[in-house]
Parts: sequence; C-alpha cells; structure tokens
Amino acid sequence: MNLFGKKEKTSAQTVIEDVCKIKKGEKVLIIANPETSVIAQNLFTATLDSGAKPTLIYQTKKTSADFAEETVVGAIKSEPDVIFSISEIKLGKDEKAIASPYKAADGKLYDNTFDWLLSEKKSIRAVWTPGLTEDMFNRTVNIDYKLLGERCKKLCEKYENAVSVHVTSPGGTDIVVGLKGRKGMVDDGDFSKPGSGGNIPAGETFISPVVGTCEGTIVFDGSMTFSDGDSILKTPICVKVEKGFVSEVTGEEEAKRLLTDIQQAEKDAVSMENSGKLPKGQGEIYAKNARNIGELGIGLNPAAGITGNMLEDEKAFRTCHFAIGENYDGDAPSLIHFDGVVKEPSIVIKYEDGTEFAVLKNGELQI
Repeated sequence: MNLFGKKEKTSAQTVIEDVCKIKKGEKVLIIANPETSVIAQNLFTATLDSGAKPTLIYQTKKTSADFAEETVVGAIKSEPDVIFSISEIKLGKDEKAIASPYKAADGKLYDNTFDWLLSEKKSIRAVWTPGLTEDMFNRTVNIDYKLLGERCKKLCEKYENAVSVHVTSPGGTDIVVGLKGRKGMVDDGDFSKPGSGGNIPAGETFISPVVGTCEGTIVFDGSMTFSDGDSILKTPICVKVEKGFVSEVTGEEEAKRLLTDIQQAEKDAVSMENSGKLPKGQGEIYAKNARNIGELGIGLNPAAGITGNMLEDEKAFRTCHFAIGENYDGDAPSLIHFDGVVKEPSIVIKYEDGTEFAVLKNGELQI
C-alpha cells in the first residue's frame, strides 16, 4: 500500500501494463531458464490477468557462446505479439541464422531471427533481461518512466549532427569516439509499439561508434562482462584502442581474463567458418570484430547501482559503458558483446560546426 491506501503494482504488473502495454488477446511468448522461473511465472500470471494469451517455455541457461534450442527459435519464428527473454545469462545464438543470415532490402544482414523480427520486420515487440534477479526486478522496475523517457529523448537529440565524443574519467579513460552519421538509441521503458524493445530494468541511451574511429584508452573500473558472466572489478582493466579496435589489454587477473575471452572469440569465429556454421569469409570478419568498440552507453535509471550484474550496472547513474565486440548498427558482427562500466565519466560531444556540449561532467548529468 502507498500513503493513500492504494495498492501498488507489482513489478510484473508494471512491465505488462505500463512498459509493454499488453492488450487483451495478444500472444505473449516468455522464454526462461529454471533459474529465472519465479520472474517468468509472475510475468505469465500478470499477462494472463491482462486478458492476453501467454506461453511459457524453458531451456537450460545459455552463455554468449551457446546456441538457443531449436524449439525456442521455432517459437520465436511463430511471431507472437510480444517476446520476453528472461535469461540467467543469454537467450543463445541462432545457429541456422548465423549460417544463413536474413537479408534486408538494403543489404543489411541479421544473424538472429529475434533481431530480424524486431528490428527489420518490426512484427514483434520485446523485452530481454540477461542476468535478471528477483531482487533487481523488485528494486529497479517501478520508476518514473515519463522522466526517463524525457531524459533519453534529450540525450539522443544531443547526438544529432555529432562528429565525435570525447570521454574521460578519474580512473584514466581518455578516448575519442567517431559518431558521424550514427543515431542515438534508447532503452526508455516504452516497448508498446511493434519494433520496440529493450531491457528490464530499462534506463540508458546508447550509440554505436563508427567502425574504425575510436582512438585512446578505456579504463574499466566498475564492472565487466566476461564469457561466463559479469563481475564487479577488483582491479581496473586498461584497454588501448587504435583505429577502432582493441590493441592491448593490461591490468591484473581480470584483464587477463578479458583478453583470454576476446582471443577465444577470435578462434571460435574461424572454427565456425571451417565447420560451416559461418558463411565463407565471415569467420575473419567475426574474428576481427571481437576487438571492435561496439557501443557507448550512458546509465539513466535512478534505482540502479553497480552490483556486479551488467543488466543493472549499465543503467546506473554517474556511469557510462563501452562494449567490446558486436555493435547495434549491423556493420560489425561478432560472437561477443562484452560491456564494461566506467565510473564518474565526463562526456563531451563535438559537432560539425565545431561547437561542443558536455553531456556528463564528472558523472553529473547536464540535461
């Protein structure tokens, strides 16, 4: 109950009613693992209560290197109105689509049925939650989505006509990221229209750097995604970036762990081409992009903190994050997308006319 005696919505009800705005009769597919069964069941019940038609399917948990089960991909291909991927780690890759990608009219390739239906056909709307826990679900979902939407919109507008962004931090980050022609994207918690989707918890703006343009150093000092999960960093990871790609990773044990995972993704890409799981010529491309800087994101969820779970960490105020690997514009496919958090950053956008705007100053949002 709140102060006025009104019963507050559960997190599941908020997602169904306010985030996805699910309507009576809509078909809803919920994909889960045994480890995420409580959240999945809560979403199933809230969906049922809304008058929609939910289906709940389980698979064993998948890492970033695993394939989703064929039955799961088949369920996705049925094109329900809404898809929830409630994953302990990842949904899993689409084996057949990687071997034979979907091709859009403009030539853009999609190596996952989920992405094809969401971003190209725009026949579904979706929520994906890699690593979501019950505690996180209960803490970070019931926020002011109107305010979040306004902040996301303003930040994206600041990326219009940008040519680059300069990111620095007290931890040692100092990198220039090329953005010419790129558009900002949002995870604003409004997944009510076909073709829309994002994380729960929501709360970030993000953009894909122009491939080959990043120059400088990133020092990850918050948390990091590895091939087998996320961790709060005990010691910083220093990543040198040249012409858009990671050229050096230094630090202590966690830095070695990250480098090993990147190198494994390079090897796996070549192996997959040799075994026919990647089309001829794609192994080299996927391997190269295992070192690509694929994302710059800014956290905007006031209920989020750095917990060692990237789903929440990348949404935290006073942080930004970079991803190593695949980007969101489809021109840098890779087997990995490893996010890493930078604390208290300053972010300055430079425009075509030579003017600049500081989005963050020492972690403080300037809009």
